[in-house]
Amino acid sequence: MTSPRAPRDPARLHLVLMLALTFTTGIVDAVGYLGLDRVFTANMTGNVVILGMALAGSDDLPVLGPALALVGFMLGAAVGGRVTARAPQGWSGRSTGTFAATGVLALGLGVAALLEPPAERTVWAFAVTTVLAVAMGLQAATARRLAVKDVTTVVVTSTLTGLAADSRLAGGTGAGWARRLLAVVLILAGAGVGALLLHVGGQSGVGTGMVIAGVATLVAATVGHRWAHHRRTPAPAAPDAARA
Repeated sequence: MTSPRAPRDPARLHLVLMLALTFTTGIVDAVGYLGLDRVFTANMTGNVVILGMALAGSDDLPVLGPALALVGFMLGAAVGGRVTARAPQGWSGRSTGTFAATGVLALGLGVAALLEPPAERTVWAFAVTTVLAVAMGLQAATARRLAVKDVTTVVVTSTLTGLAADSRLAGGTGAGWARRLLAVVLILAGAGVGALLLHVGGQSGVGTGMVIAGVATLVAATVGHRWAHHRRTPAPAAPDAARA
């Protein structure tokens, strides 16, 4: 029997937590693009486009940063996929572990970046880019395993496609429009927060953004873990039943 204090619908809790991580993704990508020399650490489509333009000879576009982010993201996603591949459906201890690892990496990088703000195109900036991309790959792979519909936490292109293609205007039912719209709005809001952090704090905004993202991810991991543990723990037997 589930305690009345526990959420009755795991899908709803997972949706809320993944939407929160979508917001932090906006922060991370904004501080990466604006503070780490136009690099996305979560949105790999953007990096592929930047690389294509740079390799075609467009002036002053980075190559190494986006390339490192791509490699780091794929590495993180591979690790996340391997760790969660045999986990049970829904939130598991492995989900907690990979989300917690994402949070620890982001938080640790953020603190380090506050102590030593990364200057563009330096070894330190490239290291921050790579490790942060690993963290976002871990997050993306774990979110994929949870399979919250329309919320990947790292991209919204497919979400926008579903929002438009399934809308009443397109002849659809409009089902799922709220979660799709929320995902788009939250990544937009996160990007705005990330940009504001750099506008107000200068290069230290990179570290601040990562600290915020790391703390939020750790909170999400803790909430998800406590809920899953509570749900699996049987309620104590009633006194009358125990005496029977």
